[in-house]
Amino acid sequence: QVQLVESGGGLVQAGGSLRLSCAASGRTFSNYRMGWFRQAPGKEREFVATINWHSITYYADSVKGRFTILRDNAKNTVYLQMNSLKPEDTAVYYCAAADSTYDRAAPRSYSYWGQGTQVTVSS
Repeated sequence: QVQLVESGGGLVQAGGSLRLSCAASGRTFSNYRMGWFRQAPGKEREFVATINWHSITYYADSVKGRFTILRDNAKNTVYLQMNSLKPEDTAVYYCAAADSTYDRAAPRSYSYWGQGTQVTVSS
């Protein structure tokens, strides 16, 4: 069992940057694969990035080269550094955790979810 709380969302201009944080509590953080997903109004939940137990990362093509996922096991925190933001990045961003992975980019692989944080990018 793990509880997740996201923070760091906000309003930024296109080309700007934000860093999202996800604070975890409960079971040992290092045992989990961590992921970030996003959902825009009227659209399906979409994979963004994930990091496994050994800090191996994987990104959606739409964010590759612009976003970076990082984890700090000592702080029980995972981050999403977002650079060169575009209006199409606007969404609610969710942190998620999985203790086993069938498909690392599929929401169904993740058992625990945060409440979400809004990111809005203006043109």
